[in-house]
Amino acid sequence: MCGVGYGGGARWPAVATALGCAGLAAAAGARPELAVWLLAAPVAVLLAAVDRSVRRLPDVLTLPLAAGVAALLGAAALIPGAAGSWAGALLGGLAMGGGYLVLFLVHPGGMGFGDVKLALGLGCALGWYGWPVVFAGAFAGLLLGSLYGTALLVTRRAARGTALAFGPFMIAGAWLGVLLGGAAVTA
Repeated sequence: MCGVGYGGGARWPAVATALGCAGLAAAAGARPELAVWLLAAPVAVLLAAVDRSVRRLPDVLTLPLAAGVAALLGAAALIPGAAGSWAGALLGGLAMGGGYLVLFLVHPGGMGFGDVKLALGLGCALGWYGWPVVFAGAFAGLLLGSLYGTALLVTRRAARGTALAFGPFMIAGAWLGVLLGGAAVTA
């Protein structure tokens, strides 16, 4: 199911997960939050694959991701050597989820409610490393999605009102943000 229509067969999610986890491990090092990143990464890749395939982010994945990241980061905060803040993670989730809720309310046709729920979990992950990482990860996702949409328009592969699965870009932006945050605390 995940590999339908994207070339590379069904292997691309496994490769993306492996590369994503390797990057997270390199950036975070042997810190307690690494376990959270390694558990969340496969779910995030699955969400990206589903959204890209059917333009839908199912609650059965987005809600457990948000709750799991928040709860597991709370546990990681109790372990010596943790490099982030659980309060920052919770506030980051609320801020990013709230920001996407505003985007959804302003233009429901341009943003799905699944993106709002996804933003909760991604915001928690980004908030663990602080506000600059939340802003960097959120901006990176918006930038990547905008660049992709612009490329589709320029190449005439899409029209102005064409629906675009935004979850994969949100996830890629959050991954970049967590890489930056993890690298900053290990440097």
